[in-house]
Amino acid sequence: MNRAGDLAPEGAMFSLDYFSWEVRSKLIAAGLFFYVGVFVSSHWLSTFFSATYRSLPAKEKVFWSLAVTRAVFGVQCSMAGVWALTDPFLNADRILGQQAWSWFNLLTACGFFLFENIALHLSNVIFWMCDLFLAVHHFFALIGFCGAVVYGTIGHYLPMVTLLLEISTPFTCISWMLLKAGWSQSLFWKANQWIMIHLFHCRMVLTYHLWWVCIWNWDRLVTFFPIAYLAFFFIGLTLLTFILNPYWTYKKTQQLLNPMDWNFQSANLSGNGKGVKGKRT
Repeated sequence: MNRAGDLAPEGAMFSLDYFSWEVRSKLIAAGLFFYVGVFVSSHWLSTFFSATYRSLPAKEKVFWSLAVTRAVFGVQCSMAGVWALTDPFLNADRILGQQAWSWFNLLTACGFFLFENIALHLSNVIFWMCDLFLAVHHFFALIGFCGAVVYGTIGHYLPMVTLLLEISTPFTCISWMLLKAGWSQSLFWKANQWIMIHLFHCRMVLTYHLWWVCIWNWDRLVTFFPIAYLAFFFIGLTLLTFILNPYWTYKKTQQLLNPMDWNFQSANLSGNGKGVKGKRT
């Protein structure tokens, strides 16, 4: 097993003692406050620069800033996931392999998922709304990644590839913002939508890859992974493979044919002759 720090990349951030709970706690907190900062910065900048944002009701302003925050996290996840797919040390031992960079991404991802769950449930309570699929997704993400921190000897290949499932998130953010700005008939929006739909299909392929890695390494998986964590992981992976990913892929494809903000069903957009028309910045 490649323990964190055995083959750490250059740089002080990747040379920390990731088996210290003090270091772990600080990086989880750093991830939390960094993404809180992204959320707040999105609100300030959008208020100043975007007429579309200023015209939105409060709950959609919150969703806008959450979308930006998720997009930034999606960029981090894409980099970490691609790194995992190409890292020779994690690929040499996909069950127990760890790297310093994977610890850093694991811990900061815990911070993001903590922020995401707090923000999601607070907004649900304040605005009296609920996205059950998103709530389930974020619950499993938080518990799954925190579990990987608690059971610190398990490998990081599976968590890092799981992060790559967020590769579609930046394009989802762009899609929603352009819809609100009335750009749903533009070539740019349609191109972004096609890319996003393709990436949702890639997400499905990634879940198949995760199943294949688990089955191929089954004996070592059940030997070194705690049974409780393994059961939780497979429940989440089953939900992603057979319910969440297919549902979201269908909804994004439907949205291409009938541009509509299905997060707020009452806000039909230009494709239906209602809502915002024309282009705003």
